[in-house]
Amino acid sequence: MKTLSMKSLLGALMLFSAPAFADSTTSIPAFEASIATAKLPTSPGGTTIQRSEIRNALDAFLNDAGYGVDTAERAYLTTRLGDTPFQQSMTGTAAKYFADFYEVNDTLLTGYPLNLYPVAQTPAQLFGATGSFSSARIYEGYIPNGQGVANQQTLGEAFSNAFGPQASIFEPITVRELIAQLSAYSYNVDEVEGAVAYITQISRNSNRLYRTGWSCRGCGAPGYTQGFAIAAVSTDRRFVRMMSVTTYAD
Repeated sequence: MKTLSMKSLLGALMLFSAPAFADSTTSIPAFEASIATAKLPTSPGGTTIQRSEIRNALDAFLNDAGYGVDTAERAYLTTRLGDTPFQQSMTGTAAKYFADFYEVNDTLLTGYPLNLYPVAQTPAQLFGATGSFSSARIYEGYIPNGQGVANQQTLGEAFSNAFGPQASIFEPITVRELIAQLSAYSYNVDEVEGAVAYITQISRNSNRLYRTGWSCRGCGAPGYTQGFAIAAVSTDRRFVRMMSVTTYAD
């Protein structure tokens, strides 16, 4: 299962800024190899593909020759999405991850118009933050009606325009994974529960939650800063709320 450690954040950011396009000649075989391994009787889920295993397999489409999913990869994923035996070989949460990955990672390289603006109140006022999240930055906004949806490119561009740093890949997560992510940086249960409730006000009906990592030099501190962000997306994929948390600064 992928985590947002310092090492992985830096690696993801390097991949995000790579100039080349994705290469289906390497990503598709890598994906199929990972699936074959995941379906071995000796794998963690036995012959059933678990969420962590499909996440690892789908990373092949992001960690190959460049950023994003190209048209050949998209066509392959479309076929797999409609492959009933393949879909039934996954657990429910694994199949949900595949569908969420497919939805957010289309082939568009130009984002839709999503302008995010800072919310008026502080985290303390919004959800009772008293510790690690009291300095979190929260922005939200929407894509005008008929002008697109929140895909990978749109989320990345909107984050950079609002917060400054360039984000890594936005990865689909569950509420349980959101709680784990926030709990890793705050031991205050009330603060974590408050943040989860506030974030999921937007995604409660859509189940569209994403996380990403970021790093920057000279963004809000004299030296290097690093952190993560959570994005909650509405049912129509037009309204987005993002919370960015700094986890390291020198």
